[in-house]
Amino acid sequence: MVEASDFLTLPCNDDLIRSGIDYARRSLAFTYNRMGGTSFARLRRIVGGIAVELALRRYLDAAGIPYENTGATPFTEPDRYDVALRGQPCDVKSYLLLDRKKIAAVHRRPALLLKAPALVPADQLFSERHTPRDLYLFAFLTALEGHHPSALQRIRQRGLPTFFIAPLPRRWARPAAWRPLDPLYIKSEVDRPLEIEIGGQDANHEFLCRQLRLPPRTRLRLEPNFYSLAYLHTRQPPDGRLGLHVPFLGAPHILEARHWGNIWLYGMRIFFVGYLSWAEFRRRAKPLPAGKRVFQYRQTRIKNYHFPVQNLRPISELLQISV
Repeated sequence: MVEASDFLTLPCNDDLIRSGIDYARRSLAFTYNRMGGTSFARLRRIVGGIAVELALRRYLDAAGIPYENTGATPFTEPDRYDVALRGQPCDVKSYLLLDRKKIAAVHRRPALLLKAPALVPADQLFSERHTPRDLYLFAFLTALEGHHPSALQRIRQRGLPTFFIAPLPRRWARPAAWRPLDPLYIKSEVDRPLEIEIGGQDANHEFLCRQLRLPPRTRLRLEPNFYSLAYLHTRQPPDGRLGLHVPFLGAPHILEARHWGNIWLYGMRIFFVGYLSWAEFRRRAKPLPAGKRVFQYRQTRIKNYHFPVQNLRPISELLQISV
């Protein structure tokens, strides 16, 4: 059984969010959108998940608790696990709490999280990648989003960071033929110069990004270094259209205002609420169909298995054992 006093509570600062964004943009073309929703919501979930994992590793470093991070894989492949404590692979399952009222309530009274379910997607729970020694670590991240116009106005007034990105469709991010995107043109219909970051992969499937200054109402031909393009990034959304064109990919891809989104998360606190072995979770958890309302989500989008947070094992027990 877990009590609120057993929670490990950590701050979530901009550095953690920035690291999450760096991972999200690198892995954009290779992440599976099992949760549904917009690509921006998916990216913010990735940002939050990486921020939580990195916060845990930094805590372990500061506390002198030995761990391994050898489960990490290239960004084109799913990680085998996040950290390993005493040789036991640990998969961090984190959930975003984005509702202001719920965040305020949890900050006042963290014990509210005891009534939440620990969720694991059904396809992950029954994956052949697991072994009986695997552990699930469960965490909640309280954070605010900044994508509605009113929220963006407040963000600009307060000088808070943003990261606007325009994900590109599959024919650009994972083209059928692995060949140089040549000729590659980018065209601006904006009346001011733009600082643009373009991200994708090179011939060896390595991450590649280029910074360029795009003059007003100009069409440029880029060097043939890219074999795929996953996204464009700007500090602020352009107030006009941009176009990308590679003749063998077909019609140009036009980027309008609706294609840009701010994926920065305004993180607050991280609550590591407990852990359980994969074997015990699989044995004791109950199925939860898609479409159900739970503490952390208005509606689940996929089938999960759920187990009460209050019945998890204390995270402090695991970390003490691992010293």
